[in-house]
Amino acid sequence: MSEDLKKEITERFQRYVRVHTTSDENSSACPSTKGQLELGRIAVQELREMGAKNVAQDKNGYVYAELPASGAPKAPAIGLIAHFDTAPDVSGKDVKPQIHRSYGGGDIVISKKDGLVLKPKAAPGLAECKGHDIITASGGTLLGADNKAGMAIIMTAANWLLRHPEFRHGPVKIAFTPDEEIGRGADRFDLKRFKADFAYTIDSDVPGALEDETFNAHSVVINITGASYHPGSSKNLMANAVRIASDIISSWPENMLPETTENKEGFIAFMSCESSVEKAVIKGIVREHDSKKLAAQEKLLSAIVEQMRLKYPNAKIELVFKEQYRNMKEVLDKHPGVTEKLTQAIRNAGLTPIKKPIRGGTDGARLSFMGLPTPNLFVGGGNFHGQYEWVSVQGMESSVKTVLNVLELWSGK
Repeated sequence: MSEDLKKEITERFQRYVRVHTTSDENSSACPSTKGQLELGRIAVQELREMGAKNVAQDKNGYVYAELPASGAPKAPAIGLIAHFDTAPDVSGKDVKPQIHRSYGGGDIVISKKDGLVLKPKAAPGLAECKGHDIITASGGTLLGADNKAGMAIIMTAANWLLRHPEFRHGPVKIAFTPDEEIGRGADRFDLKRFKADFAYTIDSDVPGALEDETFNAHSVVINITGASYHPGSSKNLMANAVRIASDIISSWPENMLPETTENKEGFIAFMSCESSVEKAVIKGIVREHDSKKLAAQEKLLSAIVEQMRLKYPNAKIELVFKEQYRNMKEVLDKHPGVTEKLTQAIRNAGLTPIKKPIRGGTDGARLSFMGLPTPNLFVGGGNFHGQYEWVSVQGMESSVKTVLNVLELWSGK
């Protein structure tokens, strides 16, 4: 890839991260925040300017575009997907990206004022990017590489393809989705409009990473209705929802939490708790790669809640689980060529493939079960959803190369 294209992907990425697109799970709108519509409009304008076909943003904020086949009209249509939004965990407003040129190894000072220092031991994959240009935020916000790096990669690859008609590839379908970070990215995805045979989300982390396996994921909500009485005369009467919520949370096993598990070990995470004496609401997530183990976790939590009903007879406790997504490996194993070609494309880009399960989710999980097999490809960074987020310019460059390679492999060349 030329220096011009490296410059292009850097400028695109910096432009995209400056748009505030944090999603909001408390909003029922689609997209959940107006900034995602703004970034969508920017993408539409850029796609039209570069010459993409059938470019449009629908009423829900999804952006679709197409690149005609070049030299391989009978090749399958391949989709490339990224998402607009950034995670609500840390502010995504007024992001100020900064480039640390020719990273020499060791610590990277993100903000001297805030005492934010990116250390290799706390940033998997960073040490392997020695000599790269590393982009971080400047303190107080996340960076937005998840997933605006994916957007920049797709846009740069599309622009390159349209300027090089001699490069052999089949039809290319492009989509940018809203609200992936709050689990809604595939809710209103128009598969009939997209018309891809297979697809790839550009939403993984370090250079070389690919993922064809996710958690099975459910949400959990525990509603507690207490009974309030004057503290001075409440014996055998009061049911304090604050105490009951605390009791439930603390009863969950310590070895089945996000902070005590890794690899394919599952967990339940209690993500929020709003409480008063009369009412408490606990919200959480249940995660497991094995569906049978997921069911076992839910059975255990149900048993804990039943114990609390006996312990606090004056309270009402409701427990509700809801499916969010399933392990996409179940689908992708039926289409081995999709992952095999991606693995070879990474090798052809000069990298060692790093195949690993996602301890999380991706639009590709739900899209796979909707009929569009969709594994996940790296953007070239890490530490997503926080102030220590980073991305390598050369990592993004390698992702562009991988995208081009996988399209060429699908063309039959």
